[in-house]
Amino acid sequence: MPLFDSVMQEKPAVVFEIGTAYTKLGFAAEAHPWFILPTEVLDPASGTTKNLFSFHGTELYDNLVTFLNELFFKYILVTPKDRRILIVESVLCPTEFRECLARAFFRHFEVSLVFFVPTHLVILTTLAVSTALVIDLGFKEAVILPVYSGVQVLHAWQAQPLASEAVHAEIRRQLLASGVKESLLTEDLIENIKVRTCFVTKLSRAVKYREGQSPQPCPDVDYPAGGEEIIKISGSLRETAFEVLFPEDNDHLGLPYLILDAILKCPLDMRRQLAENIVLIGGTAMIPGLTARLQEELIHLLDTDLYKGKLFIKSFKFHTPPAKANFTAWLGGSIYGGTDLLLTRSLTKEAYSKNPRVPDWTHLDDKRSHGSN
Repeated sequence: MPLFDSVMQEKPAVVFEIGTAYTKLGFAAEAHPWFILPTEVLDPASGTTKNLFSFHGTELYDNLVTFLNELFFKYILVTPKDRRILIVESVLCPTEFRECLARAFFRHFEVSLVFFVPTHLVILTTLAVSTALVIDLGFKEAVILPVYSGVQVLHAWQAQPLASEAVHAEIRRQLLASGVKESLLTEDLIENIKVRTCFVTKLSRAVKYREGQSPQPCPDVDYPAGGEEIIKISGSLRETAFEVLFPEDNDHLGLPYLILDAILKCPLDMRRQLAENIVLIGGTAMIPGLTARLQEELIHLLDTDLYKGKLFIKSFKFHTPPAKANFTAWLGGSIYGGTDLLLTRSLTKEAYSKNPRVPDWTHLDDKRSHGSN
């Protein structure tokens, strides 16, 4: 029987994407995840929820088991021992976390195999392309990685803490400066204010704000918070909160600079294709106006002394993925989980019992890493 047929006749694999802020989970070969949940667990000591990535060592393992147990038996309602597992992971996933994840799956839940796939590679399957510059704007950082002909150009990757966490800090700063009580500014409230009221403004207006001018702002918004409390969200906050992604300083560490630097680190014959195949993923990428602003910024930077005469690129093109940016990577994992790669490239329980470590996904030693014959 062909491997693809055998994969499809088995119970579908469970696909996880455990992000810093949110976890997406569902089943292979489906178009969207069943659930998108905060990556949090209840801390018995304080009685409050804590982010899973805030734990380390034994505490991380114990809380990870608790977290996964809830996902299996409260949300998707399947027995993990009967399922194969596919993990969509970031290039910056901590080694400690992935090792604890494998130990939990193999030793506690006794799954038969786990397939680790990198976010920046699986995203291409959703677009049916083999070359793209993938920009993952998550909660903690922006990670940019070129993929050429299905191969990740690892030496060209770029990363900076330019993502939702920085935007949340800026919104909090501006609201506190306007006299809002700190006790009202919970993370959930700031997240809602960001999603419901903020947007990325045009480059011309951003320059005016940067130079201390006061362009005609967009309308203010009254936002309810905590019962009868009303927070006034100023028009300037609404269109400047995301300016933290475009800092102008001597370090040139803004998002447009990172994109051009990643392209510049690639060989000449790759650069045009990468510039014409840009993909934005992650929750932060969903904010209105971001793609248009990046277009403006990138075209503007091409004529600056820093890049003029180096890149020889005239235009940038952005793909529109077939799913929302916050779970497009999960969809790529779902597609992978419906192919024979699940059987041929996974880390098996038998291989893990002989050598209890998870190989880096750049490691191609099949005998030790994946247990393949």
